[in-house]
Order: sequence, then structure tokens, then C-alpha cells
Amino acid sequence: MPDVSSLLRMAEERCHDNDVRFTPIRRRVFEIISTHSSGLKAYELLDLLSSEHASARPPTVYRALDFLLEQGLVHRIESLNAYVACPCPDHARGFQLMICRHCGLVEEMHDHDTMHRLEATAAGHGFLIERQTIELSGVCQKCQSSR
Repeated sequence: MPDVSSLLRMAEERCHDNDVRFTPIRRRVFEIISTHSSGLKAYELLDLLSSEHASARPPTVYRALDFLLEQGLVHRIESLNAYVACPCPDHARGFQLMICRHCGLVEEMHDHDTMHRLEATAAGHGFLIERQTIELSGVCQKCQSSR
């Protein structure tokens, strides 16, 4: 996973290219998420953000998260109801998440064959996939080594 400064530069460039505002609050929410490889829940984000911005409220965080999701800068981990930074927003649609059930590490994987097989199978049923979330739960290499 890229370091936080690289992720921030990438996010700034993406927002500039998409002609959208990367406001200080959006930037800070993204920065906080980027420092947590295991993902953060919205209320954990709110707790961290409100220590810096007393006026931060749930809508503030949810609006920032919606923006970051729309720009492909974060992923929502459905099974954990948490958010993790996306290191490669150009692939925001075709990805899988590997989630370590021991340490919580979340890593993004790009198996395009799986994505294309699912799209072809769905199309065979007359269904168009707009969004897919594939989450793999298991044990990361580091945790396997320490056991």
C-alpha cells in the first residue's frame, strides 16, 4: 500500500482531473482513512475528526465519505461497515478485498478474470452488474507466519 502522502497526491490529482473540490474536510477524512490499513467505521472517523473540528457531526462525515466513494478514493467494506483507502482509483470498479480476520489488514486485489466471468454470467441472465463487492476473509501472510 502506498504511503499517506502518495495517496493524498493521487487523491488531489483525481479531484483536479474530475473538476471537483477536495475540501479540507474531505481531505482530512481521506487522510485519516489512509492511515488505517484495517479500515474505519464512520463513527470512528467522527471521533477522530471531532477532536480536531469541534463542529464535526455525522452528516459531515457521511457527506465526505459519499464524495470519496463517488471519486473512487475509498471502498466500503460491506462486511465490516467500514471504509478503506483505495490505492488505485482507476480500478475502483473491478477489485476484490482480502480481509485478515486476525489483524484486520485489508488489501485490494485485482483479479480481472473473476470480474469478467461474473459479468458474463450475469449478462447471460439478462442482468447488468453496476457494482460488485467481493470480500475474502482469511489470514494474511504476516499472521500466518506468526502462528
